[in-house]
Amino acid sequence: MSTRNISLNIVWTMIVFLIMDIYVYTALRKSISKSKWKNYYNLLFVVFLALGYTGFYYLYTYFTFKPLTVEWAPNLAIGFFFAFMVVKILLVLLFLIEDVFRYLTFFVLFFRNFLNSKSGAISRPGRRAFIRKAGFIVAAIPFTSMLYGITKGKYNFRVNTLKLSFDNLPKAFEGFRIVQISDIHSGSFDDASAIFEGVEMINQQQPDLILFTGDLVNNDSREIVPFIEDFKRLKAPYGVYSVLGNHDYGDYKKWDSIADKEENMQLLYNYQQQMGFELLNNENAIIEKGGDRLGIYGVENWGNKPFPQRGDLDKALEGNRDMEFKILLSHDPTHWNKKVIDHPEHFDLTLSGHTHGMQFGVEIPGFKWSPIKYIYPQWAGLYEKSKQYLYVNRGFGFLGFPGRVGIWPEITVIELARNS
Repeated sequence: MSTRNISLNIVWTMIVFLIMDIYVYTALRKSISKSKWKNYYNLLFVVFLALGYTGFYYLYTYFTFKPLTVEWAPNLAIGFFFAFMVVKILLVLLFLIEDVFRYLTFFVLFFRNFLNSKSGAISRPGRRAFIRKAGFIVAAIPFTSMLYGITKGKYNFRVNTLKLSFDNLPKAFEGFRIVQISDIHSGSFDDASAIFEGVEMINQQQPDLILFTGDLVNNDSREIVPFIEDFKRLKAPYGVYSVLGNHDYGDYKKWDSIADKEENMQLLYNYQQQMGFELLNNENAIIEKGGDRLGIYGVENWGNKPFPQRGDLDKALEGNRDMEFKILLSHDPTHWNKKVIDHPEHFDLTLSGHTHGMQFGVEIPGFKWSPIKYIYPQWAGLYEKSKQYLYVNRGFGFLGFPGRVGIWPEITVIELARNS
């Protein structure tokens, strides 16, 4: 996309924002007119607008220039922009519905009078106080939730533990503990101490094996440099294995030359090696325990276009197709749906990430929802089909919206067991 087209898109976006702001401002103004806050309404609205547009500026510059690191203040401003935008969208929808009702009522009364030949002016119904008050409630809930999400929620690491049983699990791997992490997105981090604590939480699970399912960075391999020593501390007696995600290829950054992009890819390989991650690029590794073996198979990213489709199951299986028990690492859960389930070889357990659970949703006992479910049928947690399991990790980091609401950063612990 050309610079001119980008500039035009920004202009049109700003016009839409301005229309929304004017609409919300006028709709709420009467609610404040009899309140002790009436003298401060204009000032408060301007302050909120300034904060929101500052966040939009940082968001635009971040995705345009793609810095290697971010600071907490720009992240906070970007988060405020998202929170304010969600509030405005909800208020616009609420007030639009009321306005449609108001004007329909007005026109019905007008035509009724016209048909009955009645004279006299008909006043347009005013906005109901109940709706205005409901608007404040509607605004307060997501706004406060998102403020929590951008200050605390994004590092509110949760350990999700599950036990999976299989008929064909080799006996020596009964009770074997696997920790899965995914979507680190190191270029988004603004709190080194939080990452230190997150790594400590992983090690506290005492995993036998650690598996990372892609997206180490956002755009540039050098983003991981400040955190290499942190992830280097990950310890598991049977190793740490990883695969690539769509962000790891550097496709979302404009490089000066093909050579620069290739160098960036080589840096990613080097950094993974420095951290002690064994990268499986359409490759496999064998884990031996007590005379038994299981296979770890890792593919490159495969997702619906425009995401890269570089994953090659047959290549990953080369040399070890006959393993009794197979674990597949594949970043995008779309791959499981489109290629893995119907593949001639049976993969007992596939581990994915990619969706982040959209970093926004609701998860309570018996109920799980996020807007991402309308894009990805398998978007968070455990799925099963044709006696094959898929687990979609919600992600360790965050991207875009610098926070998490309801869908917390995840450390997954999977204990393997044999069916008795």
